Amino acid sequence: MELLLIFLSAAIVNNFVLSYFLGICPFIGVSNKISSAFSMGLAATFVMSITSIVTWLIYHLILVPNNLEFLQYVSFILVIASLVQFVEMFIKKVSQPLYRALGIFLPLITTNCAILGLALFIVLKEYTFIEGIVFGLGAGAGFTLAITLMAGIREELDLADVPKPFQGAPITLVVAGILAMAFMGFAGLI
Repeated sequence: MELLLIFLSAAIVNNFVLSYFLGICPFIGVSNKISSAFSMGLAATFVMSITSIVTWLIYHLILVPNNLEFLQYVSFILVIASLVQFVEMFIKKVSQPLYRALGIFLPLITTNCAILGLALFIVLKEYTFIEGIVFGLGAGAGFTLAITLMAGIREELDLADVPKPFQGAPITLVVAGILAMAFMGFAGLI
């Protein structure tokens, strides 16, 4: 039951994008089409899941026993950069259209603060290995949910009669704010 609560909390209540405002760059930049947004969400979920495993192991098996906790930022960033490179090479080999659709935002997962935030939250919240994995999956699922919802709304807005001053970035930011407020409504449930 506790693992389910960790997953739902990371995915909905404490959504990295809509509650902590981490990962806004790909959230805004890749949410033009549902297909590319969903693919970006899956790529970020994969990286978050693997990051949660590797960073937990590095922190608890290498850094803590050797009193090197001060190196957590550097080691976590190296892990994230390496994982993203592997994901980028895999997507490029498997699906060229998806690779072109994601464009510059795929390598930007490396600097996505949501991924680093995930690694740091796992340490801060003192999650066990399994709890860390569930937290990573939940955070990735929440990121995918948020970016896909945003893409669906933006596709509908392309067909709507939006006043000229609100077209483009302004309406996107207004929608992001409304989504954030909607997700805040879940705060008392879990």
